[in-house]
Amino acid sequence: MNEKCRILNRDVIKYIAMMTMLLNHISTVFMEPGTLLAELFLDIGYFTAITMCYFLVEGFHYTRSRKKYGQRLAVFALISEIPYCLAFTEQGVIEFYGLNMIFTLLLCFGILCAMENIPAGAVRNVLIALLIFLSLFCDWALLAPVFTLLFAWARNSEKRLKIAFTAAAVLFGVMSLAGGAERFSTGTNILYALGCMAGIALSGIVIVCFYNGRRAERGRKFSKWFFYWFYPAHLLVLGVLRVLMATR
Repeated sequence: MNEKCRILNRDVIKYIAMMTMLLNHISTVFMEPGTLLAELFLDIGYFTAITMCYFLVEGFHYTRSRKKYGQRLAVFALISEIPYCLAFTEQGVIEFYGLNMIFTLLLCFGILCAMENIPAGAVRNVLIALLIFLSLFCDWALLAPVFTLLFAWARNSEKRLKIAFTAAAVLFGVMSLAGGAERFSTGTNILYALGCMAGIALSGIVIVCFYNGRRAERGRKFSKWFFYWFYPAHLLVLGVLRVLMATR
């Protein structure tokens, strides 16, 4: 790829991911399922989770302190849980809706720690399998750990990275196809699955073709904390709006 095309730094891509996540969550919380705009917002939002997994793997190797990195994930997973459940509760004010995406990323972080610190063998494999199993209680269950493993395998290889994104898109497409089998006709279900794959593919295009591997020159500290706080803050706003609209 021409280096002149690599115009997006890490922070810009993360800001894009925050905005696409917001669209996905607006669709989930407020919009009528199955409508064109709702599905468009959902599909665009699938850009976010895989992008988070990619930068988790990158950050794991670049961070100055993995201990503090893991602690930040744990703290913000806890902070985000009530806003997460408040936003996505379908009836009533709040009920348990599962564990939020930052818990999923914390499990993925644990997988990376196991791969880094435990020799290859049965113990490491069992621990990784356990962490993947625990993701069943979280947002992006199974998929986020698999994405993380793919990116760990692909690190420092553009060829492998392309394979990783392709595999992730196909996996998500197959799972979406299976999930939509009872909801849609065959033709509509294929279009639905392709739409679900689009956000994954878009993330791959952006990262493989346009990411320059650098952070922004300015506002690094602001961006770092914005990315952590945006998640619980936007969920809290969506949750409060949902409750207010439901009680009108």
